[in-house]
Amino acid sequence: MITNINLPNPLSPLPIALTAMSMGILTEQKFLHLAQTFKTLGDYSRVRIVWVLLQGEKCPSEIAEAVNLSPSAVSHHLKVLRNSKLVRLRREHRQIFYTLDDDHINKLMEAGIEHVTEILP
Repeated sequence: MITNINLPNPLSPLPIALTAMSMGILTEQKFLHLAQTFKTLGDYSRVRIVWVLLQGEKCPSEIAEAVNLSPSAVSHHLKVLRNSKLVRLRREHRQIFYTLDDDHINKLMEAGIEHVTEILP
């Protein structure tokens, strides 16, 4: 005998088991912020910049050279990444250095790289 399987409605709230994770209940605001994070990382140049910053702190000229973009383009992308709290800056006298904001960004990139590596050998 075949029984019906009730699949969750994609528009309904997440099951309690998923919402009880260490981060607490996922509110609409958190979902919007998560979507904005992925949207920010959805740009080819910004993903390459984040990839360079996975290697450690860099100044804008080092980033520009590594990703083969103009300094002004890198500056624009760094501003977008900074506004999304994906990178942070440190000033040392007149020099500015960028690094990833926290270890969560490292883990996010590593998971993404692992995912695409499985799809595209």
